[in-house]
Amino acid sequence: MASDTNVEMMLTNNVPVIGILRGIESDFFGKVMMASFEAGLNAIEITMNTHDAAGIIARFRNQVPPKKLLGAGTVRNLGEAKAAADAGAMYFVTPNTDVAVIRYAKDQNIPVVAGAFTPTEVYTAWNAGATMVKIFPCGPMGAAYIRDLKGPFEQIPMVAVGGVTYQNVADYFHAGASAVGVGTSLFGKEALRKHDLPALQAQVEMFTQCCIHTLNRL
Repeated sequence: MASDTNVEMMLTNNVPVIGILRGIESDFFGKVMMASFEAGLNAIEITMNTHDAAGIIARFRNQVPPKKLLGAGTVRNLGEAKAAADAGAMYFVTPNTDVAVIRYAKDQNIPVVAGAFTPTEVYTAWNAGATMVKIFPCGPMGAAYIRDLKGPFEQIPMVAVGGVTYQNVADYFHAGASAVGVGTSLFGKEALRKHDLPALQAQVEMFTQCCIHTLNRL
C-alpha cells in the first residue's frame, strides 16, 4: 500500500496530475491505464459510480507498475470506501467531505484526497486526516478560488478538480494548487470515444509535460 507521503510526493513533486476515468468498460480501462502510465502519468482513478468499478480495480491492481498508482474515485460513502479497499485501491478520491470515509482510509493506511468546496469543508477534511484536499468543483470559481483558499490554509495541499483543461491548468498551479484531477481534457474526448490509444497517449503526454513545465517555472 502506498503511504500518504509517497502519494503526495508523486503528485506534487513529479507529475501532479490524477487521471479520472468514469463509465469506461473494463478491457478498455486496462489499455488506457497502461498507455497513460507509459505517457508519463503517475496516478489514475476509476470512479466508483462506474459499472463494476471494484472489479476493475481488482482486475488491474497487480498490473500497476512500480511508482504508479491506481485509485478509486467518487468514493461517496463508507460502503464504497470498503468496496474500494477490498478491491485493492491504492488511494481514494472523494467528491464530498465525509469524515467517516477519511477516518476509515486512515485506519486502513490508504491515502485519501478528500473532496471539499467551502472553507469549512476544506479545514474539516484536513483536520480529519486527509492526505490532500480536493477542491471541487473548481469550474464555476476558477483558479482564483484556489488562491483565496490558500490564504488562510497555506499548509493544506490542494488538488483542483472540475473544469481543469490544458488551456487553464497553468493558472491553477500559479494559484497554489499542488495537483490537478482531470478527466476527458487529459485523455482527449475523441480519443476516448474512438478508443484511439495512440492519440490518447499523445494527449496525456502533452498535458503532463505542460504541468511539469509550469511547475518548473514557478
